[in-house]
Amino acid sequence: MTADVAARPRWRLARAAVLLAVFVCAACGLVYELALVALGSYLIGDTVGQASIVLGVMVFAMGVGALVAKPLQSRAVVSFAVIELTLALLGGLSVLGLYAAFAWLDLYGPALVGTAFVLGLLIGAEIPLLMVMLQRIREQSAGSAVADLFAADYVGALLGGLAFPFLLIPVFGQLKGALVVGAVNAVAGVVLVFTVFRAELSRRARAALGAATVVVGLLLGYAWVTAHDFEVTTRQQLYRDPVVHAERSRYQEIVLTRSVREPGHAATDLRLFLNGDLQFSSIDEYRYHEALVHPAMRGAHGDVLVLGAGDGLAAREILKYPDVRSVTLVDLDPAVVELARREPQLRELNGGSLTDPRVRVLNLDAFAWLRTATDRFDVVIADLPDPDETATAKLYTIEFYTLIRPVLAPGGRLVVQSGSPYFAPRSYWSIERSIREAGFATVPYHVDVPSFGDWGFVLAASGGVAPELALPDDPPPLRFLTPAVLAAAAAFPADRARLDVPANTLLRPRVLDYAREEWRGY
Repeated sequence: MTADVAARPRWRLARAAVLLAVFVCAACGLVYELALVALGSYLIGDTVGQASIVLGVMVFAMGVGALVAKPLQSRAVVSFAVIELTLALLGGLSVLGLYAAFAWLDLYGPALVGTAFVLGLLIGAEIPLLMVMLQRIREQSAGSAVADLFAADYVGALLGGLAFPFLLIPVFGQLKGALVVGAVNAVAGVVLVFTVFRAELSRRARAALGAATVVVGLLLGYAWVTAHDFEVTTRQQLYRDPVVHAERSRYQEIVLTRSVREPGHAATDLRLFLNGDLQFSSIDEYRYHEALVHPAMRGAHGDVLVLGAGDGLAAREILKYPDVRSVTLVDLDPAVVELARREPQLRELNGGSLTDPRVRVLNLDAFAWLRTATDRFDVVIADLPDPDETATAKLYTIEFYTLIRPVLAPGGRLVVQSGSPYFAPRSYWSIERSIREAGFATVPYHVDVPSFGDWGFVLAASGGVAPELALPDDPPPLRFLTPAVLAAAAAFPADRARLDVPANTLLRPRVLDYAREEWRGY
């Protein structure tokens, strides 16, 4: 009994070490899952689809891994060490490998499924082996052992879930964040094996595991050193023109490209991409922004609300009217606004509109802001990202347009950029119907923007009377839009006539499904 009492601190410490390893491994495992989901959301834009694929495949693979671990239990310590080193290497390099598969090989889908399955297989094998290792320290009832392991596992998953968005992404980014987690994973597994269970390892096993640890460490270290150059090179593969600015903000990837001036070209082409989607080309953006802004400015326009448009180009057009008193611009991402304020060529393009004293910028979610807004505006311009992601689809719903109605002054007008009626007709007409069902009278119209193709808008007013599609009586000088062009913009050809499609709502985001189907292949 005396010997048992003396040994008690040692086995308690050993059990604590095992449970700590469970805690760390669970945190790392969840980070790997979240990293795959986040990368797919950035690259593909389908958050729900990517999450479903990753989580479904990984959970299935974890079940398979638990079964595969059965014959390994006789050599639980060595097997656990090998699994942790393999998981650390593959998990740490997973984001890098999938990014390369997307940019260079066009094999992202199969690569994602394969990566999720292998990582899930390895994660699933951890718990059975750790259970055996825990029982070797001091045998206890199965129920108590399972309770201890799962408690540490679930709490570790909470840590991983919180660390990924609030620590790893802001501090390290996706590529290096995964490498950091891989290194932590390797250290947790190796330290446990070489301290608590060292006596169960043969000299040959210790030497082999030590060498494997060094190799994994060197590979992760090399990936860390070359991560920046790899990301720059791989990103450039995705864009036609040289990338002159790239950053990943809290909300999205922001890329600015600039073409090399060639003989016969009057100017270089500056392009802004958000999560890979083109926002404008400096060659023809004036066509888009003139068509978006000026029809809505017919009538009172002293106070204007702009939703989105953090690049300042819509604000540039609004400020051409000297009687504009205020422009309130609500854009979620401060990084886009800051880029538009300080990047010289972009600032020149937007005319320094975001530093004009009449412009007030609010970096807030437009949906949430509208729910509490009390100001009234003569004009509301919704220049928001296309509804090809879950986060943006809500900004094209009946609920969203219903929130806009109270902020419109009597006789006020709303204009919404609504996508392409040629390439995505169901999306376009679903948006138009959503605006109508929110209580607006609408006038759909479209113009040709070479960088985008045939692009559509919806001009609307509340009160049951559709607004007149026309320019203001005394418009500023325009490069593209004329009364004749605007009159023709209201006509739709027979092969792109109005479609009777359902509206888009929060609980049934039809436009998201339409956009994914219609834009596939473009």
